[in-house]
Amino acid sequence: MKPYERLDAGQAAHRLVLAVYETTQSFPRSELYGLTSQARRAAFSVAANIAEGSAKKGPREFRRYLDMAVGSLAELAYILRLVKDLGYLKDSAWADLDKARDQVGRLTWGLYTSIRRAIERAR
Repeated sequence: MKPYERLDAGQAAHRLVLAVYETTQSFPRSELYGLTSQARRAAFSVAANIAEGSAKKGPREFRRYLDMAVGSLAELAYILRLVKDLGYLKDSAWADLDKARDQVGRLTWGLYTSIRRAIERAR
């Protein structure tokens, strides 16, 4: 098992990517290179940064990758809000995705905080 596969944040991020890919299949074809692509890239970036960071040597580097993952989650939050307001997502689909995004955010932030504390204790 890869290091990120053991992390709750990594597992939840993977599920979020799958959900975003599935949901964006119904977006208008005109958005294929716009919001569809951007939503998928933001969700993928979250999972990829957790995976890549977990493979780095040392907690400082991992923390840096988690910081990027948190940024991508914020980007995804805005994209989801926009596509809901544009009518590309029904309220229930948006709520499900936003709940999944929020869960990944809480898990990722918890991991970030834990690593930050470990770094501070090591000083």
